[in-house]
Amino acid sequence: MPGYLTKQEDIPVAGVANLLIRSLLDRQQFTDPDGAAARVGISSAAWPLFGLLWPSGTFLAARLAARPVRAGERILEIGCGLALASLVGHRRGADVTASDCHPLAADFLQENLRLNGLAPMKYRHGRWGSASDWAGGAHWQAQAPAQCVVAGRYELIIGSDLLYERDERGELAAFIDCHAMPAAEVWIIDPNRGNRARFQRNMERQGFALNEVRLRQAAGAGIAAYQGRCLVYRRDCRP
Repeated sequence: MPGYLTKQEDIPVAGVANLLIRSLLDRQQFTDPDGAAARVGISSAAWPLFGLLWPSGTFLAARLAARPVRAGERILEIGCGLALASLVGHRRGADVTASDCHPLAADFLQENLRLNGLAPMKYRHGRWGSASDWAGGAHWQAQAPAQCVVAGRYELIIGSDLLYERDERGELAAFIDCHAMPAAEVWIIDPNRGNRARFQRNMERQGFALNEVRLRQAAGAGIAAYQGRCLVYRRDCRP
């Protein structure tokens, strides 16, 4: 037994066929026998969050499903968790790389690719903040070469529910800037967290202009009410 319980569900995403997704059973699951999560700063309380489906992630997946696939465009999903948006883009033929810092994110991605009969896709270890230069970066590559760290630059960077910390030093915006092309677009789906304004200032310093799209979903049968924003950042060019 892996030490945690899972479930499988058909997940609807507007504009595309349902995906069969394996996720954690609930927020009570936890196992870290080798301390891999602890080494990257993931507490027992935060450990299960990667393996659950969140409304913001569903909105992100639906937005990517509605975007025409562009030849030559490289897409990076950061803090992907179960990578629902990445799976949608990959199935539609987009060049998508999923990334997260959780030790099990790659395993869950591989299983969900298998469940949906999809070809392998790219996954990279990606973490911003003070732990991004931790010695485990080299450790991660040595232990699992296929799961190397995020590298290169992308035309589109996407993520959902990422603004859960104050980020006084602007580390998330700096990480995005490090991996964004000089002309790039960034989508962040945010459920109206209080750190949005600070993130906006940090993105402005990196040369990005913002266009906000309000998101609302009424409660229905088995569906919770949702209010949030899609933060669309664009940068035309940077010397």
